[in-house]
Amino acid sequence: MLPFLRPHLWFLSFTASILLHTALAWKTFTVSHLDDNSDDTPALQAVLNEYSTDSTILFEKGVYYNIFTPIRFPELKNVEVRIEGNLSYPKDMATVQAIVASPDFPGHWFSFAAGGNNVSLVGSTDPEWGWVDAHGQQPIAWSFSTTGSKNIRAYNNWIYAISDDMDQAFPFNTDGFSAGGTDLLFEDNNIQNGDDCLTVGNGAKNIIFRNSRCEGGHGLSIGSLGRNGQVADVQNILIENTSVWDSLYGARFKSWTGGNGLAQNITWRNIRFKRVAFPIYVTQNYWDQNLGPKPDSPTQNNTRLEDIVFENFFVHLIILRVLVSATHAGIMFQTVKNIVARRIAPLTLSGDPPAVMCNSTIVRNILFYTFFCEIDIVEPCL
Repeated sequence: MLPFLRPHLWFLSFTASILLHTALAWKTFTVSHLDDNSDDTPALQAVLNEYSTDSTILFEKGVYYNIFTPIRFPELKNVEVRIEGNLSYPKDMATVQAIVASPDFPGHWFSFAAGGNNVSLVGSTDPEWGWVDAHGQQPIAWSFSTTGSKNIRAYNNWIYAISDDMDQAFPFNTDGFSAGGTDLLFEDNNIQNGDDCLTVGNGAKNIIFRNSRCEGGHGLSIGSLGRNGQVADVQNILIENTSVWDSLYGARFKSWTGGNGLAQNITWRNIRFKRVAFPIYVTQNYWDQNLGPKPDSPTQNNTRLEDIVFENFFVHLIILRVLVSATHAGIMFQTVKNIVARRIAPLTLSGDPPAVMCNSTIVRNILFYTFFCEIDIVEPCL
């Protein structure tokens, strides 16, 4: 079976399951809102176990909710979480920093780390409602994590994590969706933030992200993988039919020197970029620049890359930079096989030819591995 057919099959099964349970004992919990100054999370957290199966958890349209502390969802089965109201994180940086620094912080503001099966995260088709406002001036409020979950569909969600005052702070680590489970479908979402729109983490398999819009951040990312020698296992990722605007990166892969494992069968296709500095960026010597200079690694291992495709990109920017590089080129490509970029259509504002930073000569001198730098610079159809 083709790898990208599996998510479609589980979605049909998921839909049938929802219809069946609706006819039986489906429950609905409408989240209550206290007042403008109170946290609405504790009351919700207290009843989540009662609605962890065959349930709808509803944030009601017309209500502004205060999600001042993170929500830890228990293991869910046959549950839909409907965000039809507007949700707000704390507005001040100090409060969020204290929560994130706490040993009890679950890692994301909406954490599905306990796992789940047949879960739907539904936003709103009304552009005035269904917003998750992370007030991006706090640089640590990761939004949704699906790590460890299975059969989740997230659609029609609006995530807003842009800094209110860019002179004072920049919204780093305001990731939109963190995908680390199996058989996950993200579609028709809008994310405005200052970091990864999508980040695919270790353990992710059979992920589809499509028909969405990302603005202001670090694009559509795989990783980072391999930190502290981690053995990565990421397979069958399809990112398609998405636009990326006003971002530093577009299609991005990042792994740490010293990592292990495999990232395989990953495709970005039919992506439209506007004002994106690096539409394609692949690096295997990533490190967290917020923590200081690049750390020394006791080993030169890398997470192995196989069958990576960048296809049908329309790029509208000042200069096209397709970067497949690292500080140590020989180290970077010790574990790469079959990276292909094709049908890239750049439109530079200056009219100058695009710049492509992609040296496959070095790679082809490494035995047993192949790297295809097929950057087909084609004329855009205007």
